[in-house]
Amino acid sequence: MMNVKAIAKDMSAKKVARKHIAANFDRKTIDAKLKVNFDNEKTNQSLSVSMKIKKDEVIWLKGTKFLTIFKAEITPTSVRYYSSVFKNYFEGDFSMLEQLLGVKINFEQLQNLFLGQSLINVKEEEQEVKIVNNTYVLSPEKQTELFDIFFTINPAHFKLNQQAIINADNNLRLEIDYPSYNLIDTEIFPSQVQIKAKNSKRVTTIDLIYKTVVFDTAVEMSFNIPSGYKELKF
Repeated sequence: MMNVKAIAKDMSAKKVARKHIAANFDRKTIDAKLKVNFDNEKTNQSLSVSMKIKKDEVIWLKGTKFLTIFKAEITPTSVRYYSSVFKNYFEGDFSMLEQLLGVKINFEQLQNLFLGQSLINVKEEEQEVKIVNNTYVLSPEKQTELFDIFFTINPAHFKLNQQAIINADNNLRLEIDYPSYNLIDTEIFPSQVQIKAKNSKRVTTIDLIYKTVVFDTAVEMSFNIPSGYKELKF
C-alpha cells in the first residue's frame, strides 16, 4: 500500500488539472477480484466480485456468494444485468445505475469511478483550486445549475482522495472516497473505493476493496441472460 507523504504547494488550477489527467490509468485491460459491501438500508450484504474491464469498451462484473448472485455487462451504450437469485434481468440504458447512485452517469464516468479518476474532464472547463488539509480541491469556476462538483486531489500522486457531486436543493449527494492506493506494475491504482449515495429517501453505501488486480491480460467476458427471467423496468 502506498504511503507517500507530500506537501501541497501553491499551484495553478490548470497545472493541478493537468497533473491529474497525466496520472490517468493507461492500460488496456483490468482483471480484478474485489470484496464488495453493499447497504441501502433495505439490503445489507457482502459479496465477492470479479471485475474485468476492456478500457473504454466494456465493464464486466460477476458477484458470487457460494454461487453466482448476479452478472452485469456495461458498454458505452448499454447496461445488461441479471440476478440468478431473483430470476430477473435488465437490458437497456444507464437508468438502472442512475437509480442506484442517484445521479446521471455514463460509461466513461463509471469507468473513472473504479480507477480513481475525475467523473468529468477537469480540463474541459475552467477550474478553481484551494488547498484544504494538505490536498488540492478543484471545482469548476462555474458550477452547473443542478450540481456542485468537487475533486480532492492527493499531492503525492495527483489521483483522487475524494470526489463529490452535491445537489442541496433536492438533498442529493454522491461522495466517492479513495482511502488508499497501491503501486501495481508501475500503475497507481486504488486499493479501496467507498461510494456513498444519499437522496431524500435513503443512503446507499458501497465499499469496494480490491483483493487482486492484474493488467493487460486476455480477459474472457461471457454474458447470456437465461431464458424465463422476468424483465426489470426503471
